[in-house]
Amino acid sequence: MNYRGYDVYELPPNGQGAAVLQMLQILKGFDLKKMGAGSADALTVMLEAKRLVYEDLAKWYADPAFAQVPIEALISERYAAQRRQLIDPARARPDIGRGDPRLREGDTIYLTTADRNGMMVSLIQSNYAGMGSGLVADHLGFMFQDRGEPFLAFGVMGGDMQPQGHVQVLTNIIDFGMNVQEAGDAARWRHVGSSEATGEPSTGIGTVQMESGFDPAVKSELARRGYTVAGGSGAFGGYQAIMWDAKHHVYWGASEMRKDGEAIGY
Repeated sequence: MNYRGYDVYELPPNGQGAAVLQMLQILKGFDLKKMGAGSADALTVMLEAKRLVYEDLAKWYADPAFAQVPIEALISERYAAQRRQLIDPARARPDIGRGDPRLREGDTIYLTTADRNGMMVSLIQSNYAGMGSGLVADHLGFMFQDRGEPFLAFGVMGGDMQPQGHVQVLTNIIDFGMNVQEAGDAARWRHVGSSEATGEPSTGIGTVQMESGFDPAVKSELARRGYTVAGGSGAFGGYQAIMWDAKHHVYWGASEMRKDGEAIGY
């Protein structure tokens, strides 16, 4: 999906990466830049977007070899607009349930296959503009898509922190103007208490774990808006990234300050 001019790619289910795309689609309807990085307003809409999406994650995300996953509908602008209406930027919503993304049919196909040796392939066919790039892999017969615009390759480790961390890094760079290292160093939040894909139900509004870098006044304001705010256990993910500067043909590397790692050029 496209977030404020940047194409963002995540792996499809049965992984959780598409939750990033869902959250970003919802956040497109809010002026995060105007709200300000680390502000109570920005954090409220991001937390509510996370809570909405994780209810869908628990209900709809599955192995497409065994279930029909309406992934294109889940990440669509139309569905995001429907879910966005449930967010009140001024307070936490007490009850958030899953939505129904089955809004329309598309022409993209998905297939997965496996052989007797345990080798598996996951394929989504969406070349764009009919013939895609027009280039065919030698001796293999498939065409390459023509939407690749390299900008940022990155990851955030940490279980269910991964989609939350991805969204925070992307909004830090795209909305709040941080560079690739600042985006990883910035204080992070982690929301716990949403419904889980393993069957655990939602605990209501849940708990927002926040690093010490956030303004205490922002934490107090979030508490006033209905969130339970805690310091957390330190499990705020691990970040690595490479950014491509297309104008100057230069790479920028960044490494997580919370874990071992480094950026190396060669």
